[in-house]
Parts: sequence; C-alpha cells; structure tokens
Amino acid sequence: MLLFRYSSFLINYGSGQMRFSVKSDTGNVREKNEDSYNIIAGYTGVPVAFIIADGMGGHNSGEVASKMAVDLISAYILQFPEMFVKELDILTSINEIMEKANNEIFLKSQENEDNYGMGTTLTLAVVYDKSLFLGHVGDSRAYLIRDEIINKITIDHSYVEELIKLGTLTREEAENHPKKNIITRALGCTEKVEIDTYSFEIKENDTFILCTDGLTNMLNEEEIKNIVIENDDPETACRKLVESANNRGGDDNITVIVFKD
Repeated sequence: MLLFRYSSFLINYGSGQMRFSVKSDTGNVREKNEDSYNIIAGYTGVPVAFIIADGMGGHNSGEVASKMAVDLISAYILQFPEMFVKELDILTSINEIMEKANNEIFLKSQENEDNYGMGTTLTLAVVYDKSLFLGHVGDSRAYLIRDEIINKITIDHSYVEELIKLGTLTREEAENHPKKNIITRALGCTEKVEIDTYSFEIKENDTFILCTDGLTNMLNEEEIKNIVIENDDPETACRKLVESANNRGGDDNITVIVFKD
C-alpha cells in the first residue's frame, strides 16, 4: 500500500503545516529493495503518519516482511482512525497495532520454509496536533534536527548497542564493528515483541528524519544534519541523502523520509 509517490508535499495538520518527502533506492550492491514505506496524509479524521521498514530473511522473505508490516499498519490507521484522536491513547494504540503486525508476520513466517525466520524493523511516526508519537522496533532510526543540532530519538535494538550499554564498546568503535548489522529485536521474528514508544512536542522549524540503516551505515549524523540543513526542500534533502549514501558505496537499500514543521 502506497498512498503517495511524489516529490515534496505540503499538508495542514492540527494548528500548523508540514512539508514532507520520501526517497527509496536499492543501492549499489543489493539486487532488490527490501525496504518498505508509506505516508498517510490528506484524509479527513485520519492522522498524518509516516512508516518505514527494513526487511530481513532469505529468498524474498525480507521484502515480504517489510511490506506486510507497512501494509498492515497503514490499514489499521485508515480503518480505525478513532484510535488516534485522544493524545493519551495514541502511544497505546501504536503499541497495539505494531503487536498485531508482529503477530501476522510471525504467523506468515510459519507457513513455509522460505519465509521461516523472516522479520523487519519498523518505525512509525504519528502526528497529532503539535506532538509526534513514535513506535519503534529494530535499527531503523528517527532523528530530530532542532536549532541546527541533530539528535537520534530512537534506540537501536542491535548487538553493538547492547555492548555500548554494557560499557564494552564506545560509540566510535561501534561505527566500524563487524557485527554492527546484527539486530536483537524485529517484528515477526518471535511470537511476542517489545516495542519502544516515544512522544515529542513539535516546535517551529523542527525537522524529523526516518531512515533505514542503508543511510546511517554510509553517513554519520553530522553529515546527515548538514545535508538536510543545506537543502530546505524535503524532496531535495531526500535525494541528496540517498545520492551521498550511494557515493559512499551504497552497500544496502536506502530509504529516507524527511518532514518539517
């Protein structure tokens, strides 16, 4: 399910306006793109939502898992928008629909050997009035650029992140660790999954970025920030980010969504 393929898009939400865009690319090495994404916008009574997923698994399983996750989450939001009309209930609703997606993907993975063990990262951002609500599993990321400072607002569910928490690895060492791509949590890999949820106040001139690790494995946070700041138009920023990642090698699929208050 993909509701928009466009360059930049402007939409009213709550008491403000938002510009956003997305770009997804196979990269220079992979034969197919196992990333999936969707943007839900322009529906009366339905919240603006941004969804990004990076699938994993043999054969076509990664592509199947990420597409299932994005399609299922999109369908739930469109079918049950009332779940997102009360601010206090939004994080609970995000957790609920991500758990449902996890269950559906897990059941699908049990149907045949080709899909066994498939899974996907999933980062979901829902905009309500002047707040952003996030659900997150895996190592795709959400960033906030505010006052020309970039902050990662999700925590990677990865092997190297666990080592950093234990104090046995520094952030700098993690950048080139041989096991940096091993994730410890994903949708669909197990019958139950723990989902991280966050909420943030949206301030004037805030910029948010959702991306898969095909971007962050090629570019560091300062490079990402500089490209986005130098390119105010979200479509141009997305294109420049993908081009830069590919110029560095493009070792993986690359998907990036940029949205600005």
